[in-house]
Amino acid sequence: MSPADLTDHVDTHHPLRSRSHLKPRILFATPEMSDFVKTGGLGEVAGSLPRALRRHYDVRVIIPGYRRVVERFDHIPVIAQLPGRAGVPPCDLGLVETSDGLQVYVILSAELYQRDGTPYGNAQGDFGDNDIRFARLSLAAAEIARGIDPAWAADLLHLNDWQAALAPAYLAWSGLRIPSILTVHNLAYQGVFPRESLGRLGVPEDAFQMDGVEFYGQISFLKAGLYYASHVTTVSETYAREITTPESGCGLDGLLRTRAAQGRLAGILNGIDESWDPRTDPHLSARFEIDDWKGKRANAETVRRRFGLAVSRGPLFAIVSRLVHQKGIDLSINAAESIVAEGGQLVVIGQGESRFEGALRDLARRHPASVGVHVGFEEADARRMFAGSDFLLMPSRFEPCGLAQMYAQRFGSLPIVHGTGGLADTVEDGVTGFTFGEASPRGFATAIRRAMDTFAQKKRLNAMRRHAMSRSFGWDKAALDYVSLYTRAIGNTPGLRLRAA
Repeated sequence: MSPADLTDHVDTHHPLRSRSHLKPRILFATPEMSDFVKTGGLGEVAGSLPRALRRHYDVRVIIPGYRRVVERFDHIPVIAQLPGRAGVPPCDLGLVETSDGLQVYVILSAELYQRDGTPYGNAQGDFGDNDIRFARLSLAAAEIARGIDPAWAADLLHLNDWQAALAPAYLAWSGLRIPSILTVHNLAYQGVFPRESLGRLGVPEDAFQMDGVEFYGQISFLKAGLYYASHVTTVSETYAREITTPESGCGLDGLLRTRAAQGRLAGILNGIDESWDPRTDPHLSARFEIDDWKGKRANAETVRRRFGLAVSRGPLFAIVSRLVHQKGIDLSINAAESIVAEGGQLVVIGQGESRFEGALRDLARRHPASVGVHVGFEEADARRMFAGSDFLLMPSRFEPCGLAQMYAQRFGSLPIVHGTGGLADTVEDGVTGFTFGEASPRGFATAIRRAMDTFAQKKRLNAMRRHAMSRSFGWDKAALDYVSLYTRAIGNTPGLRLRAA
């Protein structure tokens, strides 16, 4: 069966699903959510997009019951028992509500989720049973679509990244077709596991083929989702085009070209929530608005003190990022010496690869008055850095969407970015920031030189700041794009002629 046919067979007899007057029910399945735990942009999106969609749909979220989730509540009511499958254990399903009324399913399995570290691993590396841990998330989403909660059954699954991508496959293997959207936040992370996992995940042997879950002799959760989901989205229009090419397709470009040819691949740009506003942000040392450069300078002074830098009238550059090769951290390290030599300063916050952490600490030791580094992450520090810096360095080799460049513009910090993915879609060269075409030291240095020249021209600098701060990156447009896609997916599925209220 081809991916285009996967919504042709649907259980239309479920009592909740057959009542066409109901507001459609959307289940948003995610491995992280900013309300509880986040490691990057996916957590931010999972905290914002479901809320933006609530005016149109009955939206619920499902997330694993990590320790930080469970400890937020005195009691989590159990509303169903989730059956196991092969080596995926059974567990309880809880339901909680956030302070603003968003309902969140919590998968309650201490053996799988209540561990130290990130959702995916600890200092020793990724957890060795991540295939089971996230198959459990996918199975739980599929069970909610099947109607295991007697009070609520999903009409559409919105699945995020490889950790939830087996859900449409589990439904297909059971003969039940519920429409599904898979959003790829970063194609480089695919959830690839040995073929030996096939049996314990409950994957049928006949699904281990090119038109299924097989990926170069292994199992790929993400490929399964790309194949079995009704529609695929990614988080910017440019990235949606890039991933259909061999250069950026991470071995999945052929399947993605097929999905694009079917009209089932789209790019929908992420947004940011209303908290990213320098007029109201409580984390800032001074709130400010367009043309209040005194307030912006007050935040710069706070940042310099926080990082132990000298008082300076030169430009302040910031990096707020995971410290990994994808983010072009090596390019930023290479550029730091010339920034300092020309009177600039650099502040860095983030964590990642030890080689980059060490190189940045070494920079700070050699230039203590000009370079400040904090390995880790503090929300308040990050926001003050966006507010106080003049320029944000973001030379990512690839960037599906990126949020930091949006945050920076809202706070009047001009991003210096490689023109790829969402960076190309959100930064206007010479107007709200600076872009360069080749992810190389030379291309990056040229863009930094342009920024330095602009800093010396205060009239032009302030005009660019005004343009940047005037940009709107809210969720309204993205929400409407998802409404259109959801309506199409549900409308193309027999028995699901539900309307958005």
